[in-house]
Amino acid sequence: MRSLLDIMSQSLRTLWAHKLRSFLTMFGIAWGVGSLLLLVGLGEGFRSGQDKNLATIGEDILFMFPGRVPAVPGNLSSAKPYKFTYGDYLAIRNEAHYLRALSPVLRREDIRAVSDFNSTNGQVFGVTPEYNKIRTIPLTLGRWLNDEDNSQRRRVCVIGIEMVRNMFPGRPAVGSKVLLNGIEFEVIGVLAKIGREENNGTNFRIFLPVETMRQLFPIVGDNAEDAISFLNYRPRVREEHALAKQELHQIIARRHGFDPKLQDAFDDWDTIENSIKVAKIFNAMDYFLGAVGVVTLGLGAIGIINIMLVSVSERTREIGLRKALGATNRNILTQFFVEGAFLTALSGGIGLSLTSALVALLAQLPAPEGFDPPRIVPASAAAAILSLVIAGVAAGLYPARKAAMLPPVEALRQE
Repeated sequence: MRSLLDIMSQSLRTLWAHKLRSFLTMFGIAWGVGSLLLLVGLGEGFRSGQDKNLATIGEDILFMFPGRVPAVPGNLSSAKPYKFTYGDYLAIRNEAHYLRALSPVLRREDIRAVSDFNSTNGQVFGVTPEYNKIRTIPLTLGRWLNDEDNSQRRRVCVIGIEMVRNMFPGRPAVGSKVLLNGIEFEVIGVLAKIGREENNGTNFRIFLPVETMRQLFPIVGDNAEDAISFLNYRPRVREEHALAKQELHQIIARRHGFDPKLQDAFDDWDTIENSIKVAKIFNAMDYFLGAVGVVTLGLGAIGIINIMLVSVSERTREIGLRKALGATNRNILTQFFVEGAFLTALSGGIGLSLTSALVALLAQLPAPEGFDPPRIVPASAAAAILSLVIAGVAAGLYPARKAAMLPPVEALRQE
């Protein structure tokens, strides 16, 4: 132990005797460790932010919107639009095998909402009770729609937090009445704020039972009889999202009289497929940024090997004298190996400490929508430590072996 402390003390004296050279060498290792951790941490922060942003919509959800059927495959100018109907929803609900949850959505944006305190316009959605198993619907007060509300066509509603602030400023909303185009509804639930900002659409929505919506506020327009706006659904398991989508395509195509292989006839948003693509991009970015950090770390290790070789050259007479006084090859090998490993560990420790401090500082700053602060990723930290070990061994072993192999007589001759 005493010998190890003496070697470390000798290493510090050597570093101090060559300040600029030592600083530049240590900077390479510290920069390699810091860049590896910070770059991967930034990528993981962005990945985490995107996952949270997607979670405000829902987990593993798919959207299916009415499309256009091209008379000639690939020729969209000849396409004829079609609308989903409530019958389409019932057929899918009865025939599909790969669904965990399914809800039609009737959307109207021209309904005037009036309370005792204010009036406003917002999106009115008619949905089934299963909708909260598909989309993110966090309740802060009251309850969500249930099967009895739907089957009995009750005039009840659940409203988003921004609608509450507009229509019931500073007053309780649950149990209060609201008029939708002059028809009275009871507020049975209030949603919590969704998203980091208030601009999430759900915060401005009013939700009604779909049967009530069909009866009182059906979609209007040409060929809109019994129409619904779009479908929301979740596959039975995440891996079956493509099968679930294909199954819906086949049912819709059969009911509307076109070939299900006409992909141009469908308008889908598959958040699972999107998240898989984004994850591949982030993984490639992590590998690239990690490789940049490892290469930088390798260049720093080369610098340490260089400085240790220079140290061996400068201390040739010292090595010869020690060996003449009885020092073994193992003693010399241990001394220079510990010096190289100590220099590498000190440089890496400085880089790790400074990066951790920077990450902690960035975590205190407000992050923009879709981003999370960078964080130290355990896998990248383990890669940095492993790279440091390899760099330390390489930086210490080769120069140490060269020093240990010097013949005492030849070393003492050196000027």
